[in-house]
Amino acid sequence: MTAQIIDGKALAEKLRQGFKARVEALTAKGHKPGLVVILVGADPASEVYVRNKVNGCLAIGMHSEKITYEATVDQATVLAKIAELNADPNIHGILVQLPLPGHFDEEAVLEAIAADKDVDGFHAENVGALAQGNPRFIPCTPYGVMKMFEQGGVDLSGKEAVVIGRSNIVGKPMALLLINAGATVTVCNSRTRDLAGHTRRADILVAAVGKAKFVTADMVKPGAVVIDVGINRLPDGKLCGDVDFDGCQAVAGQITPVPGGVGPMTITMLLANTIEAAERKAAAA
Repeated sequence: MTAQIIDGKALAEKLRQGFKARVEALTAKGHKPGLVVILVGADPASEVYVRNKVNGCLAIGMHSEKITYEATVDQATVLAKIAELNADPNIHGILVQLPLPGHFDEEAVLEAIAADKDVDGFHAENVGALAQGNPRFIPCTPYGVMKMFEQGGVDLSGKEAVVIGRSNIVGKPMALLLINAGATVTVCNSRTRDLAGHTRRADILVAAVGKAKFVTADMVKPGAVVIDVGINRLPDGKLCGDVDFDGCQAVAGQITPVPGGVGPMTITMLLANTIEAAERKAAAA
């Protein structure tokens, strides 16, 4: 068996083409979707992510801007900027690129973003709405994974799903979305006892643990859908995921590659959330 590859890059492009018409319709009504990304410090990976987010917005006709601060900036300055953006009617989405420097209270910064502009879905109100099964903004990476299930014709109801990773950004919201879709969900981490015993039961396996090639073929149930959220750089400079792709492809039914899998979907769903925020505001106007 060779697994069917779920092509996140192709799906992302298809979705973005559909977004253009929604952006044009909103712009014609005076509600051009606007996203501001705040970057603190000069982490190279964060700079790449931010550039891709801004360029993604501009490519479909949205307004987007990047606000940068030195790593030594005090938290009060950033909070004041967030308050200013909360009050700006032309900005529909605010995103603070994580991680922040050590002297920041990350939770306080995320909570400062107005819940109706929290297009990352990290505000406590939005996390609570997701937990209740009535999400307003879904964190972008898990949202992208759900779209990939949809595209791949994956029926989640009644399936055994295992998520490796418990972060607030991916693991926890991914588990909630799978629960809401009717799956039976187990959340594991790198220290889970008999991890392979759990993963070999999984019809759906989502790896978000941050360790290169952590999931091996002997951990995968034959025919399972394997979603690789990880992105790791090997000593030779090549990128790989948390899944040993070559080995697992021979066992799985469907699998996502790295790169070209979940990554392109994350930014695409950020665009989707920002457009949705603009549509809600336009409807309320």
